[in-house]
Amino acid sequence: MSVYDKLKELNITLPPVATPAAAYVPFVRTGNLVFLSGHIAKKDGKAWVGQLGRNLQTEEGKQAARAIAIDLMGTLHAAVGDLDKVKRIVKVMSLVNSTPDFTEQHLVTNGASELFAQVFGDKGSHARSAFGVAQIPMGACVEIELIAEV
Repeated sequence: MSVYDKLKELNITLPPVATPAAAYVPFVRTGNLVFLSGHIAKKDGKAWVGQLGRNLQTEEGKQAARAIAIDLMGTLHAAVGDLDKVKRIVKVMSLVNSTPDFTEQHLVTNGASELFAQVFGDKGSHARSAFGVAQIPMGACVEIELIAEV
């Protein structure tokens, strides 16, 4: 099954590439690797604002991470032209806006990781880091960046 068939089955429509909010580009390709800049969680077209452990629960953060994964796939599609060319999601790095005592950043990040595995199968399994941070641009609850091999 192609990546696009799987996206259709999951009722996912890929968004266009978002315009960068600062002095960077959405992606850089070098050799067989594509590096995607960090994407923040969005809800209703605006930053999904909140802090895990204060006013957001783990499950909400997981949904935010899943939403970011969809945005990342839209950017990856723009970068390579065809998601079926992706050989592997290599690395995911997740920043979770969280209180000092919140310790479930890894569970929040599963929202993205699980979707990549659903869409890409074994090619979606990746190395990963998940960090708790004091703040993310625009007050977003989660930011994720990705490296893919094509």
